[in-house]
Amino acid sequence: MEHESFFHEPRNWVVIAFVIFFVLFGSKIWGALASMLDARAAKVRAELDEASRLRKEAEDMLKAAQQSRDQALEDAKRLIAGAQAEAARLTAATAAEAEASAKRREQMAIDRIAAAEKAAVDEVRYTAVDVASIAARQVIAEGLTQDASTALVDRAIAELPAALARRAA
Repeated sequence: MEHESFFHEPRNWVVIAFVIFFVLFGSKIWGALASMLDARAAKVRAELDEASRLRKEAEDMLKAAQQSRDQALEDAKRLIAGAQAEAARLTAATAAEAEASAKRREQMAIDRIAAAEKAAVDEVRYTAVDVASIAARQVIAEGLTQDASTALVDRAIAELPAALARRAA
């Protein structure tokens, strides 16, 4: 077997070409790859920073929304409590007003009854006066005796209910 020289082997030339290529262009390729990787890393870092900033904003918005909700709930509770207090006050005022109205109506009824009683008593008095004056006229006109005048008064008293009934009609 012949011993071929190192330079006659094509694989060796490929290796030499590869080494020369990387010696000549390796630093440029390495720099380009490194800058590409650095740019990619910077882009990923920027995206992570943006995502972190957006997350913080979202958390802040969530806190603000929760505070707004809590405040709204508190306001609603205060409004409900105020409405209940107002309803209780109005209920008490209405009950007091109804009671006062009932008392006024009761007093008006009592006053009407008293007026009716007074009118009835007055009518009885007027009727008795009329009967008595008629009896007195007759007694005076006839010059009656004691027995006759007593009978006349008794008869006038007996006629009193009939006279009252005529007066009422």
